[in-house]
Amino acid sequence: MMRLLLQCQPHRGRGGALAGLFVLIFPVFLTSFFSPLGHASPSMFTEWNVPKPRHSRILKSALQRETTNSQHSDLWIPLANQGWRPCVESPKTPSLPEKSEGYIQVFLDGGLNQQRMGICDAVAVAKILNATLVIPHLEVNPVWQDSSSFMDIFDVDHFINVLKDDISIVKELPNEFSWSTREYYATAIRATRIKTAPVHASANWYLDNVLPVLQSYGIAAIAPFSHRLAFDNLPMDIQQLRCKVNFQALAFVPHIRQLGDALVNRLRNPLGKNGALGTSDLQESTVGAGNFVVLHLRFDKDMAAHSACDFGGGKAEKKALAKYRQAIWQGRVLNSQFTNEELRNQGRCPLTPEEIGLLLAALGFDNNTRLYLASHKVFGGEARISTLKKLFPLMEDKKSLTSKAERAQIKGKASLLAAVDYYVSMHSNIFISASPGNMHNALVGHRTYENLKTIRPNMALLGQLFLNKSMSWSDFQQSVLEGHENRQGQIRLRKPKQSIYTYPAPDCICHS
Repeated sequence: MMRLLLQCQPHRGRGGALAGLFVLIFPVFLTSFFSPLGHASPSMFTEWNVPKPRHSRILKSALQRETTNSQHSDLWIPLANQGWRPCVESPKTPSLPEKSEGYIQVFLDGGLNQQRMGICDAVAVAKILNATLVIPHLEVNPVWQDSSSFMDIFDVDHFINVLKDDISIVKELPNEFSWSTREYYATAIRATRIKTAPVHASANWYLDNVLPVLQSYGIAAIAPFSHRLAFDNLPMDIQQLRCKVNFQALAFVPHIRQLGDALVNRLRNPLGKNGALGTSDLQESTVGAGNFVVLHLRFDKDMAAHSACDFGGGKAEKKALAKYRQAIWQGRVLNSQFTNEELRNQGRCPLTPEEIGLLLAALGFDNNTRLYLASHKVFGGEARISTLKKLFPLMEDKKSLTSKAERAQIKGKASLLAAVDYYVSMHSNIFISASPGNMHNALVGHRTYENLKTIRPNMALLGQLFLNKSMSWSDFQQSVLEGHENRQGQIRLRKPKQSIYTYPAPDCICHS
């Protein structure tokens, strides 16, 4: 089963288990991250031919589409009150233990959103153990080589203040434990390091395996610490504490929020009209001018290669992806037992920029839609994204909306770039992600918590529709509208083993 998953499923995040090997072999692909709308490097086009549109029949109609005023207005109507409210509250009296059992350190890998979930879990584990949490250490991102620390990304004082009645948090270890560093644990087996934490471990596992270390040494360091706490069979106060961390305590540093506010203001006021952005109310905008949609377009080379799908670039593209798959995954993706058609029928292929553009057009977004592209380097560069730009000529991204001086503070920092995109996404009227992944999961959950409209593409339906080369635009549009009628932010209750950060009901939000 695991072999089939490696063969067929889309890669789920920059911090995947195979990412470390990626950076050793292909550092050249880690450059030119900043703008998918910027100029593609010349080497991009030596790999494979410029791809032609794969769905020219419906694309031609989509480019000539006319959207009625009522249809277009309906898109921007905010979600109605669904009878739920956030139910994450601070304790009426501080619930700190009389005596801390010791210090808990965690070392978090992955990209921004995987680290974000790890931070929430670390707070919960500290609470379970009655321990003091040291501000989590963020490992150097294995794919993008980002060395940003917790304090570079998140407002640490806000974090500590929001949680002050729940757990004790320190920015640094006291001098008596100053030896407990990442380098110390990298050189040998250490009694204070916990390496055996299973994925989705129970609260009892921590009490049985980590608490004794704390009581013996006064400190315990857990690494790795990614997805190391279960989502089920935990006390409600621990579940709500995780929600509180994710949705209240984790705020970005001021300069990220300021840049995000500037981008949102420019998207809402493209002609430079004056007007301050109200960041406290995410739904203050009304139907009409000033609306914008955020598209998280995760179509990088890593994603395309891991999916084992064909994206229409011809023999040269297939050869380039095959070579990449062989180097990174030793041919496991090459040996997929499923054909391209089968993968698409199952919804296992990430949507190309052309396909996500056709989806948006079918949903009723016209060519005057303000579209913000939250993405890193797109596989195929400008050539691959050109069809999407034809459908939505008012498309923007970080580079097109900012000055060189504004970008200087975050240039080359993948986590800070992702943080800006996250912030803008949380302030958009509508958010849509082209493919599942950590960014998608984090924003779907956060926007559910805030009751914001979020369109979830029906991947299986779209895969089947795009395989039908004789389908008319009207039939395509009707199928898309019907297939996405209940995929625009409606509450979905969390099922066993599902992430509380993606499905916050009923743990983080309660019936009004």
